[in-house]
Amino acid sequence: MHAEKGGSARIVIDADGLRQLINQLTADGFEVLGPRQEDGAIVLGPIASIDDLPRGVHDEQSPGHYRLTQDGNSALFGHNAPAHAWKRFVYPPSELLWRARREGSGFIMEEPGKVEAPRYVFFGVRACDLKALRILDAVLGAGGARDSRYVARRGRSLVIAVNCTQSGDTCFCASMGSGPVARDGYDLALTELADGNGGQRLLVAVGSEPGAAVIKAIPHRPADEADIAAEAAVLKAAQDGQHRKMVPDVAALLQRNLEHRQWNQVAERCLGCANCTLVCPTCFCATVEDVTNLSGDTAERWRKWDSCFTGDFTYIHGGGIRRSAARATGSGSPTSYRRGGSSSRRRGVSAAAAASPGARSASTSPRRRATSGKAKEEGNDEPRRRGRQGAA
Repeated sequence: MHAEKGGSARIVIDADGLRQLINQLTADGFEVLGPRQEDGAIVLGPIASIDDLPRGVHDEQSPGHYRLTQDGNSALFGHNAPAHAWKRFVYPPSELLWRARREGSGFIMEEPGKVEAPRYVFFGVRACDLKALRILDAVLGAGGARDSRYVARRGRSLVIAVNCTQSGDTCFCASMGSGPVARDGYDLALTELADGNGGQRLLVAVGSEPGAAVIKAIPHRPADEADIAAEAAVLKAAQDGQHRKMVPDVAALLQRNLEHRQWNQVAERCLGCANCTLVCPTCFCATVEDVTNLSGDTAERWRKWDSCFTGDFTYIHGGGIRRSAARATGSGSPTSYRRGGSSSRRRGVSAAAAASPGARSASTSPRRRATSGKAKEEGNDEPRRRGRQGAA
């Protein structure tokens, strides 16, 4: 559906044309999702009109720093990638897989996955996020594990990309070949240019037949040489403005340094909250949780985001597969991972996980806290040994 970028002629629309485009997509039955300014951040949410876009807003992004400022101009896309990742719309944080209802002496199964997927327009997708969607496609799409719900949502969506005309202090997409210009994976791609009169014009590239059909009805003109030159200049400025680079052989570099002391230094700062994987645009780890109501008449199975960075992720009946972990405090050296070890940290992780979209079932938490407290009191592996003896 999202074709490779070709040599089709570019066209130009103005702000009124963009307004008509959003209105037309809504009239066609799409739910338009895009960047919005909420609670001091650029997030993703419903876009009913061009007025919902963060006009004149710039974001400052650097390590440990995020602020929004008003630029004093009327740019609609003067910010960088939003705080949210697009994966939440194609791979939701919490999703009902099936429900069983008691009827007479048996149960009737209901599968919400058979309901028709929503028709989304992902509006304002940056090149780095396009790359992330392609990675998810390789894992969850038709060529990977083929998650039917994911495939249905992606297949019914339109992607309208926006090329970056500036880079943040943390951007390094140019060295990864994933930006700042969108090369493929879109239906339409926009580049915002100042028109010299305090307004905007948007250079539009068509990437698919559905994209061509949508933009055909919008008033436009062919792009001239001045438009093409202006686009090339702002895209080059965005690329040249990136001061961070990814080393060319990063995969081999990591393989050569699996036991490097740097990992212990990172572990000393890690809280085990799993927020890094929840906001990551490509992480897809999940857990499955079964729940019932108090009467026992209804049972449900939910899939929820999870993180492979937590000790609980590998826990199965009888113990965890992961036999070691790094401390969040102290020396950071690898330690034996016992259920409940470092009790204060694990209670904190449990509380954070329960508040997160990828929370696991709380059914084992009282037992884990009790074991943790006992382990801390005795300072040895006695609870784990007693568990093995009891199992034996």
